[in-house]
Amino acid sequence: MSDLNLKTREPIISVLGHVDHGKTTLLDYVRSSTVASREAGGITQHIGATGVPFEVIEKLCKGKLKKEMIKIPLQGLLFIDTPGHEAFTTLRKRGGSVADLAILVVDVNEGMKPQTLEALQILKQYKTPFVVAANKIDAIHGWQKDVPFSEQNERVQKEFNDKFYKLVGDLSIHGFNCEHFTRVSDFRKEVCIIPISAQTGEGVPHLLMTLIGLAQTYLKEQLEAAITSPGKGVILEVKEDVGLGATIDVILYDGIIHRGDSIVVGAHQPFVTKVKALLRPKSLDEMRDPREKFKNVESVYAAYGVKISAPGLEKAMAGAPVYVGGDELIEQVKGEIGEIEFTKSEKGVFVKADTLGGLEALIKILSDKKIPVKHGSIGKVTKQDVVEAQAVSHEDPTLGVVLAFHTQVLPQAKSFAEDNCIKLFSNPIIYQLIDDYEVWRLEKTKAQTAQHIKTHVSPVKFKILPDFVFRTSKPAIVGVEILAGTLRVGIRLLTHDGRVVGYLKGIQKDNEKVESAAKGEKVAVSMDDIVIGRNLMETDVVYGFMSDEDVQASCTVEQTDDEKQTLREIREIKKRRIMAKNE
Repeated sequence: MSDLNLKTREPIISVLGHVDHGKTTLLDYVRSSTVASREAGGITQHIGATGVPFEVIEKLCKGKLKKEMIKIPLQGLLFIDTPGHEAFTTLRKRGGSVADLAILVVDVNEGMKPQTLEALQILKQYKTPFVVAANKIDAIHGWQKDVPFSEQNERVQKEFNDKFYKLVGDLSIHGFNCEHFTRVSDFRKEVCIIPISAQTGEGVPHLLMTLIGLAQTYLKEQLEAAITSPGKGVILEVKEDVGLGATIDVILYDGIIHRGDSIVVGAHQPFVTKVKALLRPKSLDEMRDPREKFKNVESVYAAYGVKISAPGLEKAMAGAPVYVGGDELIEQVKGEIGEIEFTKSEKGVFVKADTLGGLEALIKILSDKKIPVKHGSIGKVTKQDVVEAQAVSHEDPTLGVVLAFHTQVLPQAKSFAEDNCIKLFSNPIIYQLIDDYEVWRLEKTKAQTAQHIKTHVSPVKFKILPDFVFRTSKPAIVGVEILAGTLRVGIRLLTHDGRVVGYLKGIQKDNEKVESAAKGEKVAVSMDDIVIGRNLMETDVVYGFMSDEDVQASCTVEQTDDEKQTLREIREIKKRRIMAKNE
């Protein structure tokens, strides 16, 4: 491919952060400044994104951005209009994110919050370079706008530094080495923090300059877009538009797309269709009739946000790929979606999400937490999802659940789940969704263990202590040491050679009756139907007898390594006993 077919496209930038920390305010400030700067190049109208031309950035930076600083011909920056990590995860492609850079907005006065942590994990998962915008410096009492930091009131300086370095420390705990943008020496090893006020615009020029610097230093090859090659994009949203029917909002990140092109659209069953129209929003001065919001264009090339009208788009899936091409690409798209949407044969939870990227992020975090997933798919939670979860619940009640991320639970599904005691978890925040499940799972496991203890024998092993035989029979009373598990009153006793002898009548510890004794404890026990020296010897190691039902039930509860080993020994003893009888 010749250099004539390449251009340096705009870096695609996503804005993430906790609710009310200023994501939208920052985007609004950039947009309003851009609209107000039409004479300097003006806003570039996109679907789902705002293009900020380089000339506007120069003006916003008020002379601080020098021509000699620019090493590659950047056209500007393309900001995704919808803030938050839901939009970020939607913008996925195989191997990473469509977003080249991200801004993590943190209220410097509040510090890290749950959605901040979630955004950090997702950025780490997608390996997306990012900067931290420490927002709301104007809310520090006494802060003076556009006054150098060294000239701010001493109390203001101290308050800012306390909050700033608390943020640095919190980010460090989560594995990110961060520093003030003026003190970062290597952007590959350190994340820079830029103090800003999205409300007043203070610090925003430094933020834009840092993004430009990162793009030209580290993203040169990534930003080379082939303007004559078939377009590649990702579906941001599937919409019903008046007069158009089903449309898809697409971020094109490589190549070019023309009206009339054949495209492969990602869906549960990917399909080929033909572009009827490419649409971008009309600017205010183009809009004569408010009902006519869109302008037809013949073609667009990366990076661009565009609305596509074509037959069959109601089947499209948010977060799925869109490629210019035909049937030859269907298997490729199927493969990409199949990496994320799946059903496995083993036990696991059921996962639903509204977008492919959201599903991918959720499954990855569950995998990191060693929570198995049986089924993952896009869409609303249906009755069939709950029916399938119920089947898993019969084997393992802690896994027979449905986790719904940012998607609706249909009434039939909810009703069936309630009638059949199947747990549904629904939350628009991934980590809260998983936390809710983990808390419930822990409580469920504890309840199962308690029930198991009431109704079944658990693996236990003890040894009789020599010289601590207090009575040989009716009942036999001896001192014992618990070697594994928990010894409980009422269990039958099993010898090392497979004989079932007597049962445990009582336990005493420090001259007090107790119901149980744990591993390592030395206690006195009374045993009925036992004669020491006849069916039990002074030096014997004794097991708690377990029926086949007890053995099977014990596999459903958490066990220590000692208990697992004891269970293996009991199985082996019973097996040898059966073989001896059959000889």
